[in-house]
Amino acid sequence: MPQPPELPEIGVRVSLRYLRAPGSEPPMGDVIGHLVETGPRVRVRSADGVVHECRHADVLYVRRLTDRPVKNSAIRSVEHAAALAWPGSRHQWLDGWLLRAGPGADLVANSAVPLDMFSHTNAIPAIIDWYAERDLPATLAVPERLLRLPEGIPARHETRTLVRDLTAETPAVPVVLTAGPEGDWLSVFGDDISVEVLSAVVDGEVVFASIPGVAVGRGAITEGSDGTRWLGLTALRVVADRRRQGQGRAICAALQAWGYDRGATRGYAQVPTSGSASLDEGEAKLEPLHQPPGDPGAFAFFEAIGFAGQHRTRYLDARALG
Repeated sequence: MPQPPELPEIGVRVSLRYLRAPGSEPPMGDVIGHLVETGPRVRVRSADGVVHECRHADVLYVRRLTDRPVKNSAIRSVEHAAALAWPGSRHQWLDGWLLRAGPGADLVANSAVPLDMFSHTNAIPAIIDWYAERDLPATLAVPERLLRLPEGIPARHETRTLVRDLTAETPAVPVVLTAGPEGDWLSVFGDDISVEVLSAVVDGEVVFASIPGVAVGRGAITEGSDGTRWLGLTALRVVADRRRQGQGRAICAALQAWGYDRGATRGYAQVPTSGSASLDEGEAKLEPLHQPPGDPGAFAFFEAIGFAGQHRTRYLDARALG
């Protein structure tokens, strides 16, 4: 008897088919919803709140879905804007992929993302060579549904993208906005990422927000592939003894007001799904994201200020495909 398929982690939205009890009509059940249990018994909560149960041994098929129903074009739009907003210190277009390099920076600034609807895996050998020339590991950042890949390739990291419509915001406390990351901003941010990488943006605008000595954040406005003006919220940090006091909310409100005033209509944030995965030798400086790595509260924080999960991006070793 064939082995049941491996299940994603709890919280992932899936399409699942399973065998129902003997004698049932129809003999198979189908459900779309979020996994709430993945042990010997599998439970999936559908959009209407009903929880569907079956044995793992009876699962016939499972497919990961985006966090909510969304068109491929909507995923491509925000991913295009996000890549231009965090391009590393060097970047190059190659057959519909944007290749980014920022030595000493995070994993996002050192990965290649497929942004054109005709992007293909045929480009991967050339991508590997491009990173090898820069003495960097070749990592692919593959958003859901934007590239067809073989099953079973392990991910180094996974991130979730949240989105919202922008509105005028008023921060609860004064927030300072500057064109570059100044000394106090860098001190609160803490990570050893160059000013060149932090300030880089392609065909867009960038601003740095701070509550001096307490909290910082970065905002970037870039266009999506469909012309949407997106505001990306990145590099959010609050010092340890001032967390849960509204400082992060104030930074985000100031950045959203800045973006809204400049014609941005949509906003996004990208956060890790879990703690950092172990990296190969030579990759120690490539942390997973320009948000606090592995912060389990990051997703809940952005949900609390009006963002909603849309899709996930997996970071893969290009050598596994090239």
